[in-house]
Amino acid sequence: MAVAVDVVEQVVRAALAEDVGSGDVTTESTVPADAVGTAELLVKEPGVVCGLAVAEATFRALDPDVHFEPLVDEGAALQLPSNSLLQGVSVARVSGSLRAILTGERVALNFLGRLSGIATLTRRYVDEVAGTGTAILDTRKTTPGLRALEKHAVACGGGRNHRFGLDDAVLIKDNHLRAAGSIAAAVELVREATDLPVEVECETLEQVAEAVATGAEAILLDNMSLDKLRPAVALVAGRARLEASGGITLENVRAVAETGVDEVSLGALTHSARSLDLSLELT
Repeated sequence: MAVAVDVVEQVVRAALAEDVGSGDVTTESTVPADAVGTAELLVKEPGVVCGLAVAEATFRALDPDVHFEPLVDEGAALQLPSNSLLQGVSVARVSGSLRAILTGERVALNFLGRLSGIATLTRRYVDEVAGTGTAILDTRKTTPGLRALEKHAVACGGGRNHRFGLDDAVLIKDNHLRAAGSIAAAVELVREATDLPVEVECETLEQVAEAVATGAEAILLDNMSLDKLRPAVALVAGRARLEASGGITLENVRAVAETGVDEVSLGALTHSARSLDLSLELT
């Protein structure tokens, strides 16, 4: 998904306000106001690059005259040669005010490392299910305030975005079912309120059968073992889109996909991704 410019600028402003506060005491003390230079952003391990536009926006928020030159495409998968693991591979070059470059360094690297880490982990899951026809989806388990960026990172890694928020899709979960009294009652109430497609979370085959009977367009098979997923897929027989979630890892995701589900959703893509190792070096 593309991230709107105003969203990027808003997130960057908040991050800089947090990091810089009333001023970068160290840089302003040691670097002349008129000093200029060039630095490179280096990736030090294999992975998928994501967040270049956010890094650029960080430096340009500090000085609009800074020049930022991406050296790889957003979403590029880097396989580092063995002789470059220590120094890294340059993915972007930034030139202009040294104060702006050094003050923005940590925020730019935080964004780039975090988003690249999400994209890299997503790509690993996508590769694991290659050829099965099953899509890898994200969830709403994102860092508060960073959802748009983190979902963009999932897309860069080859995954698909689930609902962005509570207002753009329907997902009737266990607590909604308790409040409504039953799957049938919950679906009926939702149908009266919106024309959006309905997805129902199910934990048992009995619930799956009830959800199918309501005409729900999608069913979330929650924390089901392989022995339960297979009969669930057979029971639905293509009458609803099937999403598996819960307890899924890189070690078992292919087996889950091979049960015939349409999608696998993982909160881990955004809440457990390790940041990619990057650095900024003046040249």
